[in-house]
Amino acid sequence: MSYDVDIFMDWVKKCRQAGIPESVPIIPGVMPIQTYDSFLRRAKWTQCRIPKNWLDQLEPIKNDDAQVREVGKDLVADFCRKLLDSGTTMHLHFYTMNLAASTRMVLDELSVAPAADSHNPDLKPLPWRQSLGFNRRDENVRPIFWRNRKQSYVARTQDWDEFPNGRWGDSRSPAFGSLDAYGIGLKGTNEHNRKLWGEPKTAQQVAELFVGYMSGKVESLPWSEAPISSEADTLRHDLIDLNSRGLLTINSQPAVDGAKSSHSTYGWGPKNGYVYQKAYLEVLIHPAILPKLIERMEGKEEITYYAVNHSGELKTNVSSDGGPNAVTWGVFPGKEIVQPTIVETVSFLAWRDEFYHLGLEWSKCYDEATESRRLIREIAESWYLVNIVDNDYRDSRGIFPLFDGLRVDGVDVKTKSITNGDANGTSHVNGSIKEEKEGKAPPETNGVPDKNNVVNGADYKTASTTTKKE
Repeated sequence: MSYDVDIFMDWVKKCRQAGIPESVPIIPGVMPIQTYDSFLRRAKWTQCRIPKNWLDQLEPIKNDDAQVREVGKDLVADFCRKLLDSGTTMHLHFYTMNLAASTRMVLDELSVAPAADSHNPDLKPLPWRQSLGFNRRDENVRPIFWRNRKQSYVARTQDWDEFPNGRWGDSRSPAFGSLDAYGIGLKGTNEHNRKLWGEPKTAQQVAELFVGYMSGKVESLPWSEAPISSEADTLRHDLIDLNSRGLLTINSQPAVDGAKSSHSTYGWGPKNGYVYQKAYLEVLIHPAILPKLIERMEGKEEITYYAVNHSGELKTNVSSDGGPNAVTWGVFPGKEIVQPTIVETVSFLAWRDEFYHLGLEWSKCYDEATESRRLIREIAESWYLVNIVDNDYRDSRGIFPLFDGLRVDGVDVKTKSITNGDANGTSHVNGSIKEEKEGKAPPETNGVPDKNNVVNGADYKTASTTTKKE
């Protein structure tokens, strides 16, 4: 049991340094304050330190149980927020002692208790987990780049005075925080990470590591702190195919054309709504492959992209005055359209800094003179990070044909290649591949067939490329 944030964070840090891996959660025990006497008594039993400012606020009202619960609710909720926002833990364990009221008060204060009209308490109000920080309660827009590193995003934006609500403003001010804050670097010890990711000495072995993650056999990567999510199931065959060719996928989401907000995988937001997504892919590629990929992306007018390397050379077909591109949105009864996930330039460049920082940290998990260190450092210092948005959200596979025939030299493809229209029936959120293969008409949404794939670069047109040095 704990009431002191600094003590708990320090203890967790010592546990990690002692070799307890990040995969083993360390969960704080939290006992909401019911009465002043029981609070002191249980803290004494457990030898739990009570912060002095807590006693200063509770002592004058100790004989008024209702006031004690009200003030205690704020104190305990603030403790929980600080712990969760620090990234030290993503879980809380409440000791209710069969007294639900004070616990419910804390949960309500944290805005995590299910709303009375919630259609399913297991479904989230937004596609990403909201911070419990008091000043972030109304935040409802974030860049997609930190999708697999949510704690890091919170840490790098914790000093902002205001957070995007309804629209993404000018992210140039305030700036993203530095990379030396707690929770931004690689998790775990060098020894733990070597056990987790092996000691790759060739591009082939790096590709196999990423294939293992996409297959669910590797629990994390330097840029993804958790196992691959169920949302990626619709893309899994394509992702494995790309990674088996040395095209290392970092982040992705499938196109979704009007899934119910109650959908078990894609659903979020209030009941009786519909949610949409544009297909998104973030991939780390060898510089020799980039020119051909750019040629193909520029030939498809539905595609927008950014490509950047460690030194900051940026290539994009997005105009300099272009605003944020919403890649996730929802339509709900009685509400304005909600656009909680976006792609835009400044935040991508902030993610670039973090991405390559993590890559170099990965290389330092290996001894200086080893092939593994040399290889990972070379990848981090020379390969390009590319993000791609297919703005036709009804095209479920518009991005993947861009990579047809592309492969990193020295990587032997060991999985069956998936091309154009065949994704083993997994990439359609709406509709049935089986019916299409039997010659039946594809299902329609609002009168438009779901399957509108561009095949092998058909209809590619010439577009301009902007090159910047950031």
